[in-house]
Amino acid sequence: MSQKLAGFLEGFLKKEPIFINKKALQGNYTPKSVPYRTTQIEQLAGILAPALRLEKPSNVFIYGKTGSGKTLSVKHTTDQIEEIAKKNNINLKVFYLNCKLKRVADTEYRLIAQLAREFGQEVPATGLPTDEIYKLFLRALDDNEKLLIIVLDEIDQLVSKAGDEILYNLTRLNTELKNADVSIIGISNDLMFTDQLDPRVKSSLSEEEMVFSPYNAIQLQKILKQRADVAFRKGALKEGVIEKCAAFAAREHGDARRALELLRVAGELAERKGSTEIVVDFIDQAEEKIERDRVLDIVNTQPKQFKLVLHSIFNICIGAKSPIFTGDIYELYKTACFKSGVRPLTQRRVSDIVAELEMLGIINAKVISKGRYGRTRQIGLAIPDSTVPKINNLLKDSLGL
Repeated sequence: MSQKLAGFLEGFLKKEPIFINKKALQGNYTPKSVPYRTTQIEQLAGILAPALRLEKPSNVFIYGKTGSGKTLSVKHTTDQIEEIAKKNNINLKVFYLNCKLKRVADTEYRLIAQLAREFGQEVPATGLPTDEIYKLFLRALDDNEKLLIIVLDEIDQLVSKAGDEILYNLTRLNTELKNADVSIIGISNDLMFTDQLDPRVKSSLSEEEMVFSPYNAIQLQKILKQRADVAFRKGALKEGVIEKCAAFAAREHGDARRALELLRVAGELAERKGSTEIVVDFIDQAEEKIERDRVLDIVNTQPKQFKLVLHSIFNICIGAKSPIFTGDIYELYKTACFKSGVRPLTQRRVSDIVAELEMLGIINAKVISKGRYGRTRQIGLAIPDSTVPKINNLLKDSLGL
């Protein structure tokens, strides 16, 4: 190790730390109290309370925008229920699963296999019929005579991967059980999710529904203050930092998770620059870094055709002084396809990709009417200018251009 590097790391150890408990700013942290969600927590507790008498509670469907406290409120409530159940020797279990997890909730087989493993069953990763996995799980649950509450977070992701038949099968489990019961809590950021479900599934899943509204800027300030008191050394946050974080997040539909991420990244940037204090400028830098990292993650995971369309958009939008339309993009896209040895898609399909890139928040695509000549999209970039060169270079390397 070089002396310079060793000196930097030794100096880092000797500095007064900014963070005391960084976990308090992470998404999986459960605080002792959940501000501004007392009503929802009490409502959910009322629905789930019969479980403490080993009576099956109603299935619950909870929806609201990202960062509105849904998962936090559910975990807070179910943790309390499990604690009371344990204290009173009540045979109750809560199983929480984030349905975005790959290789756990991307097929019906894997989900039920994971449930069976929770009850001590040895299940191979593949190979058995799904019906056999269900039998193993149901037998284990009946033998334990447990009341099981299954929490499916981001349940819409499960349905998009495995179809809504899996929800129907889960809601019908109780008809196969003699000594146990299953209740389901579904959580989704998609407010229209249940409208897309089979009517049988919808009626079974949504016995009770709860809506979480977004936080406003004042509420976000209190949430941030509560977490910051746990996360940071006293005096590390300078005036205006929490207010700016809250304002940024309120602009993003009241996303508390986003606000906490901003605060955490700002603290990390301050540490890297040798500062013992977090000032407002670090929030601006954190916002730019998070946005850049988000877009880079999205771009890296897109198929080649998406990358070709995005590369074409970047090339034509950089330095453009006149409006850019879908037709302009298509000509450049065809050239990029030729250079990459890829067969071009139709203009209609490229237009669909443009719409999907807008949904991802990378571009703006305003629909413009051209009268009897139809409609087109006027395209612009929706990401910071400083981010564009890095992403464009990433696209060039990926596409071999």
